[in-house]
Amino acid sequence: MPLGDDIFGIHGKALELRSQRLGLLASNIANAATPGYKAKDIDFTAALDQATRSGDVNAASERNTMFRVPLQPSLDGNTVELNTEQTEFAENAVAYQTTLSFLNGRINTLTRALRGE
Repeated sequence: MPLGDDIFGIHGKALELRSQRLGLLASNIANAATPGYKAKDIDFTAALDQATRSGDVNAASERNTMFRVPLQPSLDGNTVELNTEQTEFAENAVAYQTTLSFLNGRINTLTRALRGE
């Protein structure tokens, strides 16, 4: 187990998964008008659980990426529902920022401790 896992716990893996999810949701939004595009998302809870057990964030992300089932599919086969994607993106961005703030606070605390403050 790398030292960072002891210091940051689950938060390092959570930040990496949230970053990957942001990329996936952004891709969905960018392809909202692409005929036949299938929206994907990561089951964050399952991916984090698996990443915590295995230590492999990328594999956990891949195994827990699934196609989104649209409420109202479009005639051209595109499954992106822009409102859903934008909401998921915003919620994930807030969670990403929260995790990042926690990690920054932890780093600042460790830095002050090392300086003897």
